[in-house]
Amino acid sequence: MTELRIGTYRYEHTAALVDGTVAIEGVDASFETAPLVSDVFERMVRGDFDVAELGLTYFLRTFDLDVAPFLALPIFPNRNFRHSAIFVNTASGITDPRDLAGKTVGEFALYGHDPGVWVKGILADEHDVTPDRCRWVVGGTNHPIPSFGWIPQPVPAGVDVRHAEDGETLGALLETGEIDALISVDVPQSLVDGSPRIARLYPDHVAVEREYYRRTGIFPMMHVVAIRKELAADAGLVRAIYRAFAESKEITARQYREGALKQHMGVMTPWFSALFAENRRLLGEDWWPYGVGANRTAVDTFLRYHHEQGLSARLLTSEDIFVPALLGT
Repeated sequence: MTELRIGTYRYEHTAALVDGTVAIEGVDASFETAPLVSDVFERMVRGDFDVAELGLTYFLRTFDLDVAPFLALPIFPNRNFRHSAIFVNTASGITDPRDLAGKTVGEFALYGHDPGVWVKGILADEHDVTPDRCRWVVGGTNHPIPSFGWIPQPVPAGVDVRHAEDGETLGALLETGEIDALISVDVPQSLVDGSPRIARLYPDHVAVEREYYRRTGIFPMMHVVAIRKELAADAGLVRAIYRAFAESKEITARQYREGALKQHMGVMTPWFSALFAENRRLLGEDWWPYGVGANRTAVDTFLRYHHEQGLSARLLTSEDIFVPALLGT
């Protein structure tokens, strides 16, 4: 049996792996998680895990190290539509994406966090707002975050980026108007509390995101599962890991499909069955796909955005980043 230390956040679709319901064939796996998924990322980069969930940008930045330590399995534990991740100060005059040009924009955690790469790419592609047309302040949204020193932090020439001061939060800076807008995986607490000073750029972001999917076919992924290169050469091992993650996901998907027959009475959210049916019509039976084929368009788009934003020294391809044994998935 191969012994592996595996790090992942405990999502509903990874729970069967973490609790041992699903085993990885031929592997004695020790699963570990953390309250913050970024802690899993850091531990993987520092060498604590053999296999682990990594934010896509964190993973891709390692390709510019002297020796890139990881390859990716086409498993995407975290994905989310990201038009909803843009917040504005209501006195800033920003009512259209093009209004972001010339403004000071906060960004969660680091310049080019996973939602930020997606949002900046969409703003550039569809609204001609490139990163060099804004000023950037990096930090924590609801709690101060120090600068990450465990991963490369490239900033392209011509882009104005600074870290928030000690003790500052981007949510507070947005509410006071010291920054005009914010791109963040975390929702500002003051917005949740009903502050009139903060709003989403897209009030009906669900409709915007559904239209984006209809037009592009992209359901943006944030994270991937990375494996150390010395293990990636074992085709049987990587296929076993892939199958186990897929089986764990299928257990959860099946619960949703079968739950529809009972109007999802085990779910606390009212009208959830109607939402599930609408999502299923739009996204299809496999609404959270793994594998290279079903995700190549989205992955290639992220790789292009990452390079265009100065976060990758060269334009990477799926063939560069995924383990060879799983390129046919």
